[in-house]
Amino acid sequence: MCLRAGTRDCLHTCEYQVMALGDWEERWQEDRIGFHQPHVHKMLEKNIDKVVSGRTGVRFFFPLCGKAVDMKWLADMGHSVVGVEISEKAIKQFFAENNLTYSEEPVPAIPAAKVYKSSERNISLYQCDLFKFSSSIGGQFGAIWDRGSLVAINPRDRETYADLIISLMAKDCRYLLDTLLYNAALYSGPPFFVPDEQLASLFGKSCDLELLQSADAMTERYRAWGLDSLTENLHLITPKSI
Repeated sequence: MCLRAGTRDCLHTCEYQVMALGDWEERWQEDRIGFHQPHVHKMLEKNIDKVVSGRTGVRFFFPLCGKAVDMKWLADMGHSVVGVEISEKAIKQFFAENNLTYSEEPVPAIPAAKVYKSSERNISLYQCDLFKFSSSIGGQFGAIWDRGSLVAINPRDRETYADLIISLMAKDCRYLLDTLLYNAALYSGPPFFVPDEQLASLFGKSCDLELLQSADAMTERYRAWGLDSLTENLHLITPKSI
């Protein structure tokens, strides 16, 4: 039996659903995108000053960006945004719903990949497998907003994911990470249960971790999944000073 969320045993005993890239594309095609939020995330709004930290023109990275309205919100502030998303439909909907025109270019380093660049704002969205993206393609970033990315990655891929994220972090990067805690015996994901102690093992060697906010996020939607509680945690992860 899996123990309550936040315990180490769940990492080893819980059986998670495995998602393929095609599964996510199918969800977008069928508009099964309950994970999309039509408004700027409240935790991002509340903690934006801690992420920007007095800087202007920050380069933000959005892994598995979907059509997040947060990207336009940050670009309107004068920051630049780079996102990666497998669904072409999601990317085109983002530009259409925000009344932005765009250009479309191939990405030579990634076969079949495309990058969509806004004409009005500094926003570039790559349509490709996230694990084929790298700093040699997109550079490094001064900030990362991870809402719905780590929690969507198959748990077996988390170490690879963490290595990628760390490689994309500039020395002054401030990585804002949103995770969910729940009883993983009741729901197999996604979004997947991510215990705090695993964050320490994934990022703790090279980064400092700070819990900025913790909130009860339980809604009827999650109750319908069979959950009895759900906690949303917001972490700030920064490279350790050398």
